[in-house]
Amino acid sequence: MQVKAPDRAPVDHWVRPPRPARRPRTAKSLWRSRTVQGLGYAAPTAVFVAVFFVWPLLLVGRMSLNDWPLLAGDQGGNAPENYTDITDSPLFWPAVRFTLLYTVIVTVVLLGLALLLALLVQGSRPGAGFFRTVYFLPGALGLASASLLFWGLYSPTTGPISSTLEHLGLVDEPVSFLGTSTNALLSTVFLVVWKFAGFYMLILLVGLQRIPHELYEAARMDGASRGQIFRRITLPLLRPSLALSLLLCVTGSLLAFDQFFVLTKGGPDNSTVTIVQLIYREAFQRLDLGTAAALSIIVLGALVLLNVLQFRGLHRADES
Repeated sequence: MQVKAPDRAPVDHWVRPPRPARRPRTAKSLWRSRTVQGLGYAAPTAVFVAVFFVWPLLLVGRMSLNDWPLLAGDQGGNAPENYTDITDSPLFWPAVRFTLLYTVIVTVVLLGLALLLALLVQGSRPGAGFFRTVYFLPGALGLASASLLFWGLYSPTTGPISSTLEHLGLVDEPVSFLGTSTNALLSTVFLVVWKFAGFYMLILLVGLQRIPHELYEAARMDGASRGQIFRRITLPLLRPSLALSLLLCVTGSLLAFDQFFVLTKGGPDNSTVTIVQLIYREAFQRLDLGTAAALSIIVLGALVLLNVLQFRGLHRADES
């Protein structure tokens, strides 16, 4: 009797053997991959900062320690003469005083007006969106362009403001808006407030909209007045937005250049020369890049110190 062999399934020689299971990635390898990805994402920004900030800053520091003429001339070390000779300039201390005065006036007026505008347009009342747009529109104009526009408006001969005042009988002769130091300062402050009030209004408006309405409703139910609500609720909760606005406003005012360069060019009689204008004069009129670089380093150090003091003061206020 013949025994029949059992049937066997045909062997498919084209079927690949199963791949071995992948080993689970360890926490160390996962950290390495994420680190590499993070470095890849940050590399373009790091290169940009290194090329356009770190390297120029190092170059300015080197220039401040050397005799560095703008055009032809010998370069040589003269540290620390560039720093010690700054105070010998007859324009240094007047420029410092004028810059500080301008900063105080602009900061108080600009932030006060911006807060008022933000309070006026914070609700959903009719026309609020229109007025927000109108207040913010001057901020879309460049500062140099706005300064040139106001230079034409302030002109006592061709400007419309002086002629309109004369036509209305409010003045007897053309008004010299830029002819005296006081008029030049106030005219420039008006320009800056017109230009940036909408921008700071927007920052403060965002802060106002983040305050919960339930707090206002609870305060009204307890019989609190508008002044009490503003002092006890609005101002404390608006502190982060106010701190940001204060930081930007103070820093921008201390670095003022465009508006005075276009409107007054430092006049009359060098009474409206700012610190940055003094740097410009040292570099491009006296052709002394070494002194200009030293003055730039001093201004940078003062700004860093001022910002650190502001952050510390705000941090202590938040803790109290």
